[in-house]
Amino acid sequence: MPELPEVEVTRQSFSERIDGAVVRGVRLGKPLRWPLGIEPTRLVDRPVGAVTRRGKYLWLPLGAANHRASDADAGGLLLHLGMSGSLAFNVAADAPGAHDHFDLVTDRGTLRLTDPRRFGAVVWSASQDEGMAAKLLSTLGLEPFDDSFNGPYLHAALKRRRVAVKLALLGGDIVVGAGNIYACEALFSAGIDPRTRSDRISRPRCERLMQAIRRTLQEALALGGSTLRDFRDAHGMAGQFQLQAHVYGRAGGPCHVCATPVRRIVQGQRSTFFCPSCQKR
Repeated sequence: MPELPEVEVTRQSFSERIDGAVVRGVRLGKPLRWPLGIEPTRLVDRPVGAVTRRGKYLWLPLGAANHRASDADAGGLLLHLGMSGSLAFNVAADAPGAHDHFDLVTDRGTLRLTDPRRFGAVVWSASQDEGMAAKLLSTLGLEPFDDSFNGPYLHAALKRRRVAVKLALLGGDIVVGAGNIYACEALFSAGIDPRTRSDRISRPRCERLMQAIRRTLQEALALGGSTLRDFRDAHGMAGQFQLQAHVYGRAGGPCHVCATPVRRIVQGQRSTFFCPSCQKR
């Protein structure tokens, strides 16, 4: 599943090119997770604004069409890549294939969502604080690079939970972006066993974990995210972070620090990888 680094890399790969474009048409393929929520023809002639990201969602603001009366008709599209989705922005798009389910055609090119499993979404809302967008964004935790995401905040948030710390991070309601691969890598970097109960992690260890989450996500962004199966950015480029993972996907291989074999366990139906020597409860 594309996580925060992959979504941010995708945003960066097309945001400048589409900013200021005007919508010329919309094509819908097979139904996605939720309906679009607006008649497609009502998106035509709208100007595209600066694309932003919240968690794993992209917000594509669309102004009012020139022939409409006021900004009251403005809004935007909230996009999610689901389990296997990707976005491409091309000046001349090929004919849509079987897994191409949404095209936003502009005077600068076509933004296309390709999603073999159709768990992705494109939904209209009047703003990020209204309608479907508000519903989907309201439960998200802090952004990992916000100043408010710090050691004391993480300690207080984990203190309220009585689950394994890995599962607490995956929930997304404490901090967004710590998906499976990045949670495994951050916990390794912080020296914390993923099975440790979240309410038993000390303040100093929470500070180390916060820094490890930020550092891991920064490294992932610099390397274009991770490509485990399908992910490509809007230029068609694959991510490289998985190639330098310390524990993720390395079960049985030697720890890069102490040479102890990396272990794999299952938590919440997800694979967890860790070093039983370097990571302590």
